[in-house]
Amino acid sequence: MPTPPPTGPLVTRGTVAAQLRELAVQDGETLLVHSSLKSLGWVCGGPVAVVQGLLDALGPNGTLVVPTQTGELSDPAVWENPPVPEEWWDTIRTSMPAYDPLITPSRGVGVIPETVRTWPGALRSAHPQTSFAAVGPGAARVIDGHATDCRLGESSPLARLEELHARVLLLGSGYDTCTSFHLAEYRIPSPLVKVGRPGPVGWETVTEISITSDRFDELGHDFERDRPVVRGKVGAADARLFPVADAVAYAERWLAVHRPREEEI
Repeated sequence: MPTPPPTGPLVTRGTVAAQLRELAVQDGETLLVHSSLKSLGWVCGGPVAVVQGLLDALGPNGTLVVPTQTGELSDPAVWENPPVPEEWWDTIRTSMPAYDPLITPSRGVGVIPETVRTWPGALRSAHPQTSFAAVGPGAARVIDGHATDCRLGESSPLARLEELHARVLLLGSGYDTCTSFHLAEYRIPSPLVKVGRPGPVGWETVTEISITSDRFDELGHDFERDRPVVRGKVGAADARLFPVADAVAYAERWLAVHRPREEEI
């Protein structure tokens, strides 16, 4: 049976740039993008065209930022999708390659961030599990100083994005992907956890703030109800645009009330 033709819409680099401008993406701004390529429709040029369109909309003075997470660089004892046999754990811990910002691929965040990671001139932050990549004149200011014991807190690019008055673009992604909400978890009482991962000299364990996206969809619903969020379409994808600072401030209040967590190790 022949493969049916795509249903569209047909999306091009120019489509992406034009519709982002209609959404009020501004020339020269700093934009943190969470994305889903398949949500856009049939994209001529795939993720490369989308990144080109994003950079066109931001202009030569704008900075594009994406999450380039590597959650697989973690303790196999906590893996669930899929789990691995317990008798493999020690071998995995001793054999897993350490994080290298130049060559370690991102995972679980889609093909658009991976395309940005490998873009000419892209910079990537140092955290071995929750890195960000950025392209543009503000990239170093966003990326530098990401502490290896601070996944998404005050010593992460999220705090720098807040300081820089950056905005978030959810491009076909839901609020469950909104990393800015995690910064709020560092500003309210939250549990501590031991995090295992491969390090430069072997397996290491660090103490970190516990982070979870549990109920972020509900948080996002209330945030959009109560705070200004620009909504529109890019291709077939629902797009939402809002300041990082607004998302963090709202999440601090909402999480403390609706999802309190005790501070304990």
